[in-house]
Amino acid sequence: MEKINELTSENIVQQNIERLKEIFPTAFSEGKLVVEELQALVGEYIQKDKEFYQMNWAGKTEAQREANKVSTGTLRPCKEESKDWDSTGNIFIEGDNLEVLKLLQKSYSNKIKMIYIDPPYNTGKDFVYKDNYKDNLNNYLELTGQKDEEGKKLSTNTDSDGRYHSNWLNMMYPRLKLARNLMKDDGVIFISIDNNELYNLKRICDEIFGEENFIECITWNKRIPKNDKGIGSIHENILLYAKNYTTEMQFLMLKDGLDDIDELVAKLKNKNVDLIEAEKEIKKLYRQKGYDRGITLYNSLDYNYRLWGKINMSWPNSNTFGPDYDVFHPVTKKKVKVPDRGWRWKLETFNTAAKIVDGQYTDIINLPDGSYLCGKIWFSKDENTQPSSVNYLDDVNYFLLRSILSLKSDGGIEVESIFEGKSFFSYPKPTQLLKTLIRSFKSELILDFFAGSGTTAHAVMGLNAEDGGNRKCISVQLPEQTEKNSEAFKAGYNWITEISKERIRRAGDLIKQEIKEKNEIENLDTGFRVFKLDSSNIQAWDTSVDKFEGQLDMFAENNGDHIKSNRTEEDVLFEILLKYGLELTLPIEEKVVGDCKIYNIGFGSMYICLSDQIKTDVATAIGEWHKESSDSNPSVIFKDSGFAKDADKTNTVQTLRQVGIENVKSI
Repeated sequence: MEKINELTSENIVQQNIERLKEIFPTAFSEGKLVVEELQALVGEYIQKDKEFYQMNWAGKTEAQREANKVSTGTLRPCKEESKDWDSTGNIFIEGDNLEVLKLLQKSYSNKIKMIYIDPPYNTGKDFVYKDNYKDNLNNYLELTGQKDEEGKKLSTNTDSDGRYHSNWLNMMYPRLKLARNLMKDDGVIFISIDNNELYNLKRICDEIFGEENFIECITWNKRIPKNDKGIGSIHENILLYAKNYTTEMQFLMLKDGLDDIDELVAKLKNKNVDLIEAEKEIKKLYRQKGYDRGITLYNSLDYNYRLWGKINMSWPNSNTFGPDYDVFHPVTKKKVKVPDRGWRWKLETFNTAAKIVDGQYTDIINLPDGSYLCGKIWFSKDENTQPSSVNYLDDVNYFLLRSILSLKSDGGIEVESIFEGKSFFSYPKPTQLLKTLIRSFKSELILDFFAGSGTTAHAVMGLNAEDGGNRKCISVQLPEQTEKNSEAFKAGYNWITEISKERIRRAGDLIKQEIKEKNEIENLDTGFRVFKLDSSNIQAWDTSVDKFEGQLDMFAENNGDHIKSNRTEEDVLFEILLKYGLELTLPIEEKVVGDCKIYNIGFGSMYICLSDQIKTDVATAIGEWHKESSDSNPSVIFKDSGFAKDADKTNTVQTLRQVGIENVKSI
């Protein structure tokens, strides 16, 4: 039985070496990379000039190295702070996001469809994650008070510091590098930023994601001026990058104002208002609200009070010509005006849309203004006006995501409404903004590793309730302490993460109450599993002379067990899942055999037993469970010190082999 002695995060350098071996096997000799051979293979693509276009800053090399370092930490489950632990697919992780991103590398590599982050803007006042490249995990534990009472004050980055921009870039670079690994091949990332670091952020994103994968710099028009430089600044920026951009990518947004329009149309229909008068009311609403052309185009009503609009049928390309054929007016029977460059559609397509069968119109509807509807083609009262195709508003609720987003909703008011009018966050993003960005990804995994107030998780739940989606969210947030004179501290919240989790809990309850009242979606996921960053559950062996005797004492106190005495079986279980690249929300079943507990992970992909006094009856029970599973090659992991005798260990392995289970290890 092979023993697992150390559990660390994915070794990204080793992973990259293995990829190079697959692509350039001849560039390796005895397991080592031969740089000269690699250079010969890539030939003209080598940059030979000493001077070339690149971005450098103080600390960049260390930031690059940091992205490649492994983490010796783990994520410990916290069921008591979770909601719907057994059924949820959402996750909330407390911890420094640099370490957390490292720990997620194996379990979530190429699984995240969309990332949204709202990092510190580097205004000179915002909190900046103060990384310690020598031992970032230990640094995190000290800052959050898990090791001692010193060093809890988190850092700001003032412009009096000679490395003002460099410090911010060093914080962002490794996190973005690690985040890219988690993205699906067709995944995307949205990054909110103001003008302080927009230029620098764009440069490092070009380097990490590739200039060819830049999609857009979206302008978010907040409509709330921030007058701090003698000018009313009413916008922020959102950089959008893809991991591998293709022209097939589409980002859709729901047309603004549909609820107001539906409400007005329903009122007009209930009162049986004359169609011409009703259309005037519709146009009046459009003028008042200043809606986009994608809304105002739809200003006509059919007899069912269904809004429709006319679409020009002329050939759209000014350099070419479209199909040329005769169209006859359905009533006058005369030829209608033909567009100068031909029709947009082929004759067969036109006939189908106009419901023409054997040259005859089969469905002619007289409209109140004297014009006609034939299927989905509109004709004027006579042949002198070119006909148009017809689209209904409820068929085209979406249009392409705009590069300028104008959203009025206030994220601060949203949070206050959840917490009885108390203001706990400065300038939280509104859920309407996040819903707009997320809407295109209906059944995907979303990541926010600067989770802040929990807006992304809130938006995911709300959007799933609106459109029946099955999005899941991973939120990561540093447990920053609240100020002692703040509203949050006075309300009993000592850490920002406590507020974030409570916001998600309350928001989920409110959303469920709303859909319950409307008798809508029953199985909406408003839960989340909480995990907290900590040091590994496995006690590392320190070979230094001054630590040797103390470690022997510790080893004796633990009865030879190198699992830390203050850690639970579930702590170790989830560390194993991370080691093996399994997702943290996989279903886990439990079975008790004698005094031992067995965990079945992911319907039989792995079995774990961390109990003491393990005997062959445990292996027999695992074998029976395995027969019910479709997984032909599961892993089985035991606690090494859980076997009282070597014979028990040997017999357990043999029993498992008899049912076809070969991958057996101990920890």
